[in-house]
Parts: sequence; structure tokens; C-alpha cells
Amino acid sequence: MGQAGQTDLAEAMNRLWTQFLPQLEARVAVLQAAADALGRGTLAPAEREQAGSAAHKLAGVLGTFGLAEGTALAREAEVLYSGSHADAAAVARLQEIPVQLRAMIAGRK
Repeated sequence: MGQAGQTDLAEAMNRLWTQFLPQLEARVAVLQAAADALGRGTLAPAEREQAGSAAHKLAGVLGTFGLAEGTALAREAEVLYSGSHADAAAVARLQEIPVQLRAMIAGRK
């Protein structure tokens, strides 16, 4: 692929990023809300499932945009939400992940 093709691809990826950014931010917000509820001991099973789904979707999309570390974090959250019980360390980690994801997403903008 020549210089022009690479530029066109980069521009297309940037347009897609802009298009998907609100969804990405909403999914990170779902992870944050679930982590907060988990920390309070009020996370409902449906919220846990929603958080796992949001994490799964984030893992795929972030990788598409070259954020491999974001994919790894989202997969970690997905695994942690798939368990039925979370100890204090898991709760703390689930509270950290959305913060890290937000920073990565903001850095990509």
C-alpha cells in the first residue's frame, strides 16, 4: 500500500473512531457503574451480565483501533464479571479498569 493508501486508511479509521466514540464511552460508563455497584455490594445479576457484555464488545473494538492494551483490560474485566463472586482485590481492579480505559480512549482522540 502506498503513501496515499495509508493516508486514506488512517483517515477512514479516524472517521470510524469518531463514529464509535460515543458507544465506547457508554460501554466504559457501564463498566464504571457496575464496578461502583459491586463495591457497594448492590450489583444485580443483570448488571453483571451487562458489564460483561460491554467489556466483551470493548475488547473487540479497541483492538480494531490499535489499542491492544485496552483490549487486554476489557478482556480482564469480562473474565472478572463472568465469575459469581469478587473478592476485594477483584473489586478494586474492576474499579481501576474503567479509569484506565477512559485514559486510553482520551489519548486516542
